[in-house]
Amino acid sequence: MKSSASQRNDVSELVSDSSASHQKRPATIQPGGTIGMVGGGQLGRMFAQAAAAMGYHVVVFCESFDAPAAQVAHHTVIGKLDDQAKVTEFASQCDVITLEFENIPAQTMLRCNDHAPTYPAATVLATAQDRIVEKTTLRDAGLPVTPFVQVHDNTSLIDASKTLGWPLVVKTARDGYDGKGQFKLHRDSEADQVPWQSADAWIAEKWIPFQKEISVVVAISTTGQSATFPAFENDHRNHILDLSLAPARVESSIADQSRAIALRAAETLGLVGMLCVEFFVLDDGVVINEVAPRPHNSGHLTIEANITSQFQQHVRCVCGLPLGSTEMKTPYGAMANLLGDVWFDEDGQPRQPKWESALEDDGIHLHLYGKQFPKLARKMGHLTAVGDDADAVCDRVLQAREKL
Repeated sequence: MKSSASQRNDVSELVSDSSASHQKRPATIQPGGTIGMVGGGQLGRMFAQAAAAMGYHVVVFCESFDAPAAQVAHHTVIGKLDDQAKVTEFASQCDVITLEFENIPAQTMLRCNDHAPTYPAATVLATAQDRIVEKTTLRDAGLPVTPFVQVHDNTSLIDASKTLGWPLVVKTARDGYDGKGQFKLHRDSEADQVPWQSADAWIAEKWIPFQKEISVVVAISTTGQSATFPAFENDHRNHILDLSLAPARVESSIADQSRAIALRAAETLGLVGMLCVEFFVLDDGVVINEVAPRPHNSGHLTIEANITSQFQQHVRCVCGLPLGSTEMKTPYGAMANLLGDVWFDEDGQPRQPKWESALEDDGIHLHLYGKQFPKLARKMGHLTAVGDDADAVCDRVLQAREKL
């Protein structure tokens, strides 16, 4: 198991390698240019759609021709994301390169940068891929994060509880998402629930009795211009985002604080591109839960609700175009996730969702991601609605989903 210090050294080595790497900094990639997207999921799909609307060509690097982004790309390179020959084949076609999810080998992004400017940098990716490094970096920059301790077994966990108290949350330092690799524990005797041998490093975090969860998406361009979207209010079910509302129903001071902290976090990481910062709202402010250097599920509603969507903003960031307005076109927007559960009845038998019933409401917008096989808890699409009342737009998307 690596210590926190050695993990930070890995990131430092990437910084050194990145500095030595050929850094290309074009002023602007004009429409008609080619953008490379590493990753073939739904975020890449919606990015490619936004880029195409602005006149760009998109080359997707992923592992399957039927991946959501591959279905809408101008060209696709298929291969393992750590295959150096495939990285070269892909990157050599691109004027600029970006990514759609953070669990990409940082060395892949470093190699991409040998062929075309690549955002976010491999150093940002390496930091965000490790919760220990991420939280240490943000904490050392003076930003509010959930209290944490690195742990590796029952004894170290019980020692950590003396500082953090019970209950606490134990997470894998790497690769966990949507609640995977996470364990909420209430007492010493529950330490055996953690499968310590299944991961190289673990982190214990203080359980925060928060009022609600919000997120802020930040954009920083190659030119240094920055913008933040209004805070999104998020409800989760089984650790997976279920419903998002914008703007979040919080005091203006909380919204302003979260946007300011999110921007500082992006600047601390040296970000170019998009960053989502997730927060817990407390009685007296906010603390950072985690960050993701990409567009985010909670920001999908910006396609209908904001002057500039998070995906068009991502294109603008990496191409060096002026950033678009993040203001909302409507007082409120809401999004409900569509998981694979919708494709199964109560007995677990496959069925076709009743799309015509959900779309009887002419204000509902349907987005499906083109995934071939629905699975329980798998994100398959989302619904959005906009309107003048927060409760009404939330009810609208939830009722439409119920009709499926």
